[in-house]
Parts: sequence; structure tokens; C-alpha cells
Amino acid sequence: MRLAVVSETFPGERRVAIVPAELPRLASAGIELWVERGAGERAGFPDAAYRDKGARVVETREALFEADAVAFVRAGAANPEHWPEDEQRLREGQVIFGMLDPLGDPDAMGRLAERGVTAFALELIPRITRAQSMDVLSSMATVAGYKAVLLAADALPKFFPMFMTAAGTVPPARVLVIGAGVAGLQAIATARRLGAVVEAYDVRPAVKEEVESLGARFVELELQGEADEQGYAKEQDEAFLARQRQLLADTIAQAHVVITTASIPGRKAPEIVTADMVERMRPGSVIVDIAAERGGNCTLTRAGERVEHAGVTILGPINLGASLPVDASRMYARNLANLLRHVVKEGELVLDWSDEITRGTVVCHGGRITHPRLGGEPPATGGHDGDDDNGDSAQQPAASPSGGSAQEGSA
Repeated sequence: MRLAVVSETFPGERRVAIVPAELPRLASAGIELWVERGAGERAGFPDAAYRDKGARVVETREALFEADAVAFVRAGAANPEHWPEDEQRLREGQVIFGMLDPLGDPDAMGRLAERGVTAFALELIPRITRAQSMDVLSSMATVAGYKAVLLAADALPKFFPMFMTAAGTVPPARVLVIGAGVAGLQAIATARRLGAVVEAYDVRPAVKEEVESLGARFVELELQGEADEQGYAKEQDEAFLARQRQLLADTIAQAHVVITTASIPGRKAPEIVTADMVERMRPGSVIVDIAAERGGNCTLTRAGERVEHAGVTILGPINLGASLPVDASRMYARNLANLLRHVVKEGELVLDWSDEITRGTVVCHGGRITHPRLGGEPPATGGHDGDDDNGDSAQQPAASPSGGSAQEGSA
């Protein structure tokens, strides 16, 4: 398989989908890497580093799309401004890998299906043990949680840790983290390392032990939410959110820093912090809203902007993964390489529809939507692959752009 790595076009994106260190592992699976000239430079990986590992550096983007598969960091609905140009370059039978935001814009996935593309949406990697090494959402959430605390520390007009000085004792900052998923847990750990007193809240009481293991106090309210089958918090109705806001108001008012991380794939982020709650906070306090790209958990959040209200600073950073491109690219590339080695055998794409990872990550194939969350249905795991028009057996290879075969069926 010829795999192309493109230079990212999303505004401000500095990550790259594959780093040079992953080339030997990909080569062992029969994957030949093509890299667009300069694709890795913003992440600290020059063309020479790719050449040294055996990659082919391609001068033009058009030539790059002659490859069998193309790897992105942000593509499809995750890059709405610039994606249409690349979408027109795709051809029937081609494979793409990347964060596609499929639940945010199902129509974009429909257009990919119409073009006959096989698309792997990496944010849909199932949360199962054997897929942990492929989980790009967790990797990028780790980056976001860490960076959110650094942004807060920079904006806060006081120290995070307690200091004993000749001028007296400086009390530590109080940090409240709302949402104890991967980003929230990393934010807790980072704020604790900086010496803050940390509290955390999550609708799922099951995360209390994880929060406390990091040295934070778990805020318990008189209401509980549930987790879905993937372990994410389920979307709550307005009555639940109103009660949540009421119960959290006093805790938020006492915090110097509030970091909000609550986000629902494909949906607007829940409103947790209102303007009234912000006005009760101490002057100089800071809110960092990691969910800004989804509308924000704070009513006053503006994506990509810094807002001042009643003496409180509200930061709405977007695409935090791109702010630490070296390590974020390494993490993303390792996740993607692990997925590639799972679905590519001896240089051929093998779609085993009985495999939970394949079934949960591929959003379209063979001219139609295949993911249940988008209203599709995966091909049958035995006999036909669901493409009744051509009657191909799930055990028969389909022609690939390179003239080889993309095996569909049991690996």
C-alpha cells in the first residue's frame, strides 16, 4: 500500500499524521510512505528525516493523491474551510484516515460515500482494551488538558502554588475541573504539579476514585448522570443541567480557575457556567473552556477568543493539540500506525467486518455509509459484504488503486 501524508490545511494546524520514527513499523506491514514536501516541518520533522527513514517526498499535492491511501490529522467536517479542495482529488476505491468529525456533519460523510471512498474516522475508535493504543481522542485530550492548565496559569494574576516568603504566606490557587475524562484528569494532574488546590466534578460518580487518586477533591452533588456504552457521559436534559448549574454555583464562585471539558461528539457542548455564575467569581479569575469548538460550556465563551466579563477572563482555545505539535504528532502518529498495522496485512487493506475496531471506525465503504451512528449498516461478516449489486464475496479481494487487492472479510 502506498500511504500519503499531507501537509495540514486547517488554520493554525501544526501537527502531522505520521512522524519519521513510525516508518520502520509501517514498512514491516508492507506500507510505502509518501510525504508532501514540508508536511512535517511545523511539527519539527524536516523532509530529510523522512527521507532518512525511506519515505518518498512528493513535491505537489496533486501527485500525492495518486497514492492508495491518504492520512490526515483533520479532514472532512473537521476541516470545513479547506476540505472541499482535497475532496475533489479523491477517487473511487481510495482510502482515507483522519479525524473527520463524522457526527458533526453526516452529509460530508455521505459525499465521501458517493465518491466510493473508504473512510476511517479516527475519533470513532471504540473504547475497548485492545484499541487503546489506537485512541487518538485520548491522546489529543491529554494534550488539551495539559495545555489548558498552562493557559490558565499564564492568565491568572496570582501564583498557582503556595509560597512561604519573607513577606508572608501566599495561599495557593483553587482550581475546579469540570469533567473528569482524559482531558480533565490530565488537567487535574497538571494543576496539582503546579501546586494548586484542585477540585473536580463529573456527572459520573464512578470517576471519583480516579479524581482522588490524583490528589483532588471530588465534588459530589445530589444528582447523577450515566455513561454510555463507550464510557462517555450521556447527554442530559435541560432540567438536569439547570439543577447542576444551581448546585455548582457556590463551588465555581470560590475557584480562581475553572477548566471545563464537557463535550458531546456531534452535538453542541452543554451549558454549565452561566453569565450570572461568572459574575459571582473573584475578580481576576480565569475560565478555560476546552469545549469552545463545540459552542463552549460557558455562556460567554467565544471560540478562539479571550473574553473579559466582570473582571473574569474566559478563554476559548481551539485545536489545542496543534499548540504542542511535536509530542502531539508523535502520539497521533503512533495511534494511527497501530491502526494501520491492524488493518493492513502484507501491504493490502483487510476489512474484517466481524472486527469491532474496523466496524466501529469505518464510516463509509463501497459507495455507502457503513457506520450505525450515521444510519448505516456494516457489510455482513460472512458471505456477501453487503454490496449486493456486484455480489462480491466477503472473502474475495476487491481491486485497489495500485492494482493489488483490498481484502474484505475475515483477516
